Amino acid sequence: MTGARRGGFLGCGDRVRFRGDYFTVLRVSGTLVVLGDDSMRTPEQAVRLSELQSDPDFTVLGAATSARVPASSWLVGLPKDVMQQARWWERHVLEVIRGVADDPVDAGPKPQYDVALTTMVARERAKADELTASGYLTSARTVRRQRQRYEAQGLAGLVDGRHRARHPSTASRADQKVIAALRAAIDETVDASTRTVSYLIWRAGQLLVQEHGDQAPPMPPRSTCYRLVAQLSDKHTTGSARTRRSLAGQPDKPFSHLPVDAPGEVVQIDTTPLDVLVLLPNGIVGRVELTGMIDVATRTVTAAVLTPTTKAVDASVLLARSVTPEPMRPGWVDALRMAYSVLPHRRLLAVDERLEHAAARPVIIPDTIVCDQGKVFISNNFRSSCRFLGISFQPTHPASGANKPHVERLFASVGTLFAQFVSGFVGRSAEHRGFRVDQQPLWTMLELQALLDEWLIAGWQNRPHDGLRDPQTPGRAFTPNEKYAALVEAAGYVPVAMTADDYIELLPATWRRVSAGGLKINNRTYDSAVLNPIRRQPSGIASRRDLWEIHYDPYDVAHVWVRDHRPNSASRWLQATWKHLSRAPIPFGELAWNHVRAGLGPKPDETAVADAVHRLLAKANNGPPQPALSARDRRVAARTAATSENRPVPRQHPPAPEPDTDEPQPGKVIPLRVFDPAEEARRPW
Repeated sequence: MTGARRGGFLGCGDRVRFRGDYFTVLRVSGTLVVLGDDSMRTPEQAVRLSELQSDPDFTVLGAATSARVPASSWLVGLPKDVMQQARWWERHVLEVIRGVADDPVDAGPKPQYDVALTTMVARERAKADELTASGYLTSARTVRRQRQRYEAQGLAGLVDGRHRARHPSTASRADQKVIAALRAAIDETVDASTRTVSYLIWRAGQLLVQEHGDQAPPMPPRSTCYRLVAQLSDKHTTGSARTRRSLAGQPDKPFSHLPVDAPGEVVQIDTTPLDVLVLLPNGIVGRVELTGMIDVATRTVTAAVLTPTTKAVDASVLLARSVTPEPMRPGWVDALRMAYSVLPHRRLLAVDERLEHAAARPVIIPDTIVCDQGKVFISNNFRSSCRFLGISFQPTHPASGANKPHVERLFASVGTLFAQFVSGFVGRSAEHRGFRVDQQPLWTMLELQALLDEWLIAGWQNRPHDGLRDPQTPGRAFTPNEKYAALVEAAGYVPVAMTADDYIELLPATWRRVSAGGLKINNRTYDSAVLNPIRRQPSGIASRRDLWEIHYDPYDVAHVWVRDHRPNSASRWLQATWKHLSRAPIPFGELAWNHVRAGLGPKPDETAVADAVHRLLAKANNGPPQPALSARDRRVAARTAATSENRPVPRQHPPAPEPDTDEPQPGKVIPLRVFDPAEEARRPW
C-alpha cells in the first residue's frame, strides 16, 4: 500500500533513539535489529528487539501517532447520531494523515492526499475544499484542529464537545481565603450536630472576619457559596452525623491487611446495643447490649452474651466462656453436635473428652485480643485475665472502628441475619422504628439469649463467608467450621480447652466468712457438705481478715466456688450450692436477684426472695406474652387500684323513685333518733 506508515511498525530507514544516541535501522532479521550510528563513530550493532523496546530512552523518531492508547471506554452509551458524526470525521481525518481513508489494498490515494507529493498543510486545505464543495461548510483550520484532536485522543477527540464527559468545576477561581474558611467550617461539623448549608456559609464568614479582620474578602454570592460547599464537601456534611463521624475516623492511606494463619492468632471483642426490645428480668421492656468475640482467621464467634448493662466483669466472663466447650442444650437437634459437623471431632476428642457432648462450635484460645478504649475492656480485671491466660492485649486508637472491622461487621450481620427476624425489632435508628413495637409479643432476655446461641451454632458457623475464600480458588467461600478444619491441618493448631479450675479463676471474686450455716452473697445462702472442714475456721490470710476467697458467675447464681487456703490442699475449689436452688432450678442473673430483693423491702426473707425469683423466671419462660395494655391504660389501672385499696366502701341504699314531673321534688326528712340511756340499758344484748 502507499501512504504514510502508521505508528507501531519498525522498518528499514527509520531513525530511532537508543541509549542516548541516534541510530538508523539498517536491517530487521527476525528478532534482531541492525542499527547504524549516524555519526559513523561506531560500527554496526545487532540488538534484540526485546532489549531495544525495553530501553526507557527508546523512541521512533517521526512516528505518525501518539504512543499512548487513547481512552475510549466512556464512548459506550453515547447517542447513535453522535457516534456516526465522530466516525464520519475519523474517515476524513485518516485520509489527511495517511492519504487514504479506509486503507484499501488495491486503490491508491487521491493526488491531493498523496503523502509523498503533498504536505500536511496542503492536504488539510484540500480536505476543507472537498467538504465545502459537498455541502459541509468548513475551513482548513477546523480540519487541522480535528486532526490534532484525533492524534491526541483518538476517536474520543472527534466527539461533539457537548456530549463529552464533563468534570465538575473546581473552586480555583474563587478567593483562596474564602475556600480556606469554608473548609474550616466544614471540618467543624465532624463532631457537631448536623446543620444546613446556610449555617456553613454564615460560619465561614465569621471565620474570615476572625482570621483577617478588616482585610477579609467579601463572601461570594449565595448561589456561588452553595456550589462551593457542594464541591468541598459530601452529602454527609448536612446528612447523617453518625456516618460523618465514621468517615472522618477512616485513615487517609489504604487499608492494610492483617495476615492470620492460625485460629486464635487475632481475636476482636466489642459491645453494641442490640436492636430488639426484650422483657428485662424486672419485667420492664427495654433493650440489651450484645458483647461478642470473633476470631479473625476463621470468623468463628467464640462467645456472645446479652446483658442489660455491660460491667467490668462481663468481659472476663465472656473470655472464660470462649475458651471452654459449648455444651449441647435441651431441645437442640443432633445436627448441631460437633460429632455431626465438619469439625475434626475425633481428633479433638482425643485431646479433650468434654467435646463428646459439645456443640459444633470450635474451642479457640486467643493469642491476641483487639478491643477499643471502652472502660469494660481496659479495666484491670480484664487485663489481669488476659495476663493470666498469656494473651496479648492490644487496644485500638480512640474512635477508630476501622482498627477492628471484623467485629463491627459481625454486629451488622447479626442485625440483618438475626435481629430483624425477632419480634420486637426496632431498626437501627429512630427513623427506622415501627409503630408501637413495645406492644408486640416480646421475648425475655434469657429466651433471646438461647435463640442467639442456637442461631450462632446453626446459622453463623455453617454459613459461607465472603472473607473466607481460598486464594487459589476464589470462587469458593468457606464456612467458619470448614475454615477451622482446614487451618487445623495447615497450621498444626491443636486447641487445649481450659479446665474447670481455669474457668473458675476467670470469674469475679469476693471474700466472705464460712459460718455454721454456710456463706452468704447478697443475702443468698450457699452451703454444701464439702464446706464442713472450713466452717467457722479462719482462712489464714491476714490481709483479708481471715476471710475466704469466693468466685461466682454473675449470670448463674446457682453455685459458687470457695478456694481452700488450708495447707496441703493445693488451693482446690469447693463448690457450694444455693440453699433454695430447688425452688428456682433455672440459672438467673445478678441483676434479676437485685431487682426482686429491692422490691421486697429492706430486710427480705430469703425464702420469699427465692419464691419471687421463681415466679419471675417462671413467667419469663412461659414464652412471649400477649399484647399488654397501653401505657395510659396501665396508669389508669394502677391509679384506680391504689385509690380503691384505701377508700371506704360506701353503704348501698335502694334508689329513690323517680318523680313523675320534671319539677324538683323536696326530699323526705328523716329525723335523728334521740338517745335514751335507760332504754339502751333495757335492750337485750
